[in-house]
Amino acid sequence: MTKTAPQAETASPAATPAVFVLEDGRMFRGRSYGAQGTALGEAVFATGMTGYQETITDPSYARQLVVQTAPHIGNTGVNSDDAESRRIWVAGYIVRDAARRPSNWRSERSLDEELIEQGIVGIQGVDTRAITRHLREHKTMRAGIFSGEAAKASDQELVDAVLASAPMEGARLAEEVSVDKAYVVEPKDHGWDGEPRFSIAAVDLGIKAMTPTRFAERGVRVHVLPATATLEDVKAVNPDGFFMSNGPGDPATADAQVKLLRSVLDEKLPYFGICFGNQILGRALGFGTYKLRYGHRGINQPVMDRRTGKVEITSQNHGFAVDAPLDGATQAPEERYGRVEVSHISLNDDVVEGLACLDIPAFSVQYHPEAAAGPHDAAYLFDRFIDLMADTKNGAENTTDSKTEDKK
Repeated sequence: MTKTAPQAETASPAATPAVFVLEDGRMFRGRSYGAQGTALGEAVFATGMTGYQETITDPSYARQLVVQTAPHIGNTGVNSDDAESRRIWVAGYIVRDAARRPSNWRSERSLDEELIEQGIVGIQGVDTRAITRHLREHKTMRAGIFSGEAAKASDQELVDAVLASAPMEGARLAEEVSVDKAYVVEPKDHGWDGEPRFSIAAVDLGIKAMTPTRFAERGVRVHVLPATATLEDVKAVNPDGFFMSNGPGDPATADAQVKLLRSVLDEKLPYFGICFGNQILGRALGFGTYKLRYGHRGINQPVMDRRTGKVEITSQNHGFAVDAPLDGATQAPEERYGRVEVSHISLNDDVVEGLACLDIPAFSVQYHPEAAAGPHDAAYLFDRFIDLMADTKNGAENTTDSKTEDKK
């Protein structure tokens, strides 16, 4: 027998009935929000109290039904500047109290209108606190939103539809959200005066627009490459460093990207990865990955930088993590890469939040230092990568100079 949550008060009485169904049979009934129809995916919750436009346009949320824990959503509408990618990527959207009308000087249209235009099925008027507690107690799971004609099916038919959907384990999604063609983000277009300091190759596994912007603001030219990029593609742009972005899906499926990163590490090219890029570094070093019970999603996740002892409040969006020893330096399972240490940890559950290689120029973090949306505590990581590229370049120049002196 399925269990149905008490019906919550709806924000729009004119909306069509809708139902949110979890794979274990739990149901939450509300009213439609955005487009009507069926949305299937993995149910997750995001704890940010602001930044909903950045959340829904984050490619890392592909094939996920996002539950917003903040009760009021849509108050400031949407605009053309705050989107983090070319479209909305969430598979479905679950909110408690949807704004009847937006009120903000930057608003260009309502969130409801944007969801309808992009065909994103949502539900409003449900108890998002109860949904979040259920997911925390039982783990993330497959789910579905059904509205309009789709919601008229029997409870068992709805549950069966959810059970027939694909799980997140084993999902290969980075290639689906990545760009098809390479493009360049120039420092001069983001307030930098003078010639670029460095140039990097950045593989788009689901990159957010603010990430190359943060590099460009610091004088770094960014060559954004598709998820299918090869070592030849990387070398073709003659970069000073290599970057891998955030992205959706199971890192266990990213064999091509792991192979590419190993080739880059063998070239001793400085590397920086965030989120999916952290998991790929972990795999490249020989560590495994695993699925978290309910993941880390939101803009208020506490992380400790173990090198400085400082605590950062970070923006995160991931359901998988790297399985690496937490204490001290250890030999990487792929021995040619030398020693590695866990540089950052979550203060909520001790999950690995960063890796630092000690014998090659490479590091990564599991969170989002671009702060879109979110706090700016981790902005120093972009500067750390620039310092790493500078040190590597100067070291190579010094090595060349010393060899020249020896020859003399």
